Amino acid sequence: MKTMDLLPPRETMYRALVNRDSSFEGIFYVGVRTTGIFCRPTCTAKKPARENVNFFGTLSEALHNGYRPCLRCQPMDPNGHPPELIERLRAEVERAPGGRLTDKELAAMSIDPSTARRQFKRHYGMTFQAYHRARRIGVALRDVRRGARVDEAKNGSGFESDSGFRDAFTKIFGETPTAAKTQAGLFAQRIDTPLGAMLAVADDKGLRLLEFVDRRAMERELSILRKRLRTNVVPGEHRHLDAVRLQLTDYFSGKSLAFDLPLAPVGSPFQLRAWELLCSIPVGQTRSYSWMAKKLGDVEMRRAVGRANGENMICIIIPCHRVIRADGTLCGYGGGLWRKKWLLDHERKMLRG
Repeated sequence: MKTMDLLPPRETMYRALVNRDSSFEGIFYVGVRTTGIFCRPTCTAKKPARENVNFFGTLSEALHNGYRPCLRCQPMDPNGHPPELIERLRAEVERAPGGRLTDKELAAMSIDPSTARRQFKRHYGMTFQAYHRARRIGVALRDVRRGARVDEAKNGSGFESDSGFRDAFTKIFGETPTAAKTQAGLFAQRIDTPLGAMLAVADDKGLRLLEFVDRRAMERELSILRKRLRTNVVPGEHRHLDAVRLQLTDYFSGKSLAFDLPLAPVGSPFQLRAWELLCSIPVGQTRSYSWMAKKLGDVEMRRAVGRANGENMICIIIPCHRVIRADGTLCGYGGGLWRKKWLLDHERKMLRG
């Protein structure tokens, strides 16, 4: 099992940071809240207190959460110094991370815009404008979450007018800057697993969504969450996301097949009843659609049960993979039958010890 594909527990990562453990290079990055920078696990800088760190699985996550690369350990360049042009461009960004550098301004600096895009893309997998945009978005999101006034967040994000900032912020985050201060948002994180990347979405009430990112229905499900909860989904940290990441790690490693975190699925009364019934199916066992229909009050409701299972947005934890045909064959899993078989085999194998 590829346990290295999973982000390690926070305690493990913090210990690796304190010990400058080189075996964790490329596994995670650490953001220091008090300084606004993110580092490699082996950075030689003074270690921050445990409560002042965030951990990220990718460079993009760190950037989008408002952190800038550490100049000492150079997390974006673990194998040495980047080309001179890239160093110069990044330095320009950090002089004013909320500003903008247009092609005209790059040309005035004797930098060919197409060369800048090409070198950034080759070195980091993203264009220079994408890198700069990530820094600007991160700065805006960080400032608003910290309770900054609209004009303060606007000034730190490179917008000249309040209306321009509000329009851009609303387009990105789905709500106005003022509303973002008082309205709880939906926070999302990508979680890598042995079965592929998953997206987890949560708010203060609990986990709202856990899906494999290659599932076609995910975009529709995110749209349902946005409309029914009247908010948007943005990348960010949340205690429920930390919990699901740790518990998925335990599940896939076989350490624990049980989940213990608040769930807050969004659905109709019938769907909620069906999903609650799914959670009653013991680990390592299966039930039929007919069994579910009978439990829900009508043995002829098999198709309705199938639809409710297919519309479950919290896979694995609300275990729709444990429902099969009455003849014992597999069917109807949004993540693919190969994943359904893997999950059932994994649970049975772990129970056998």
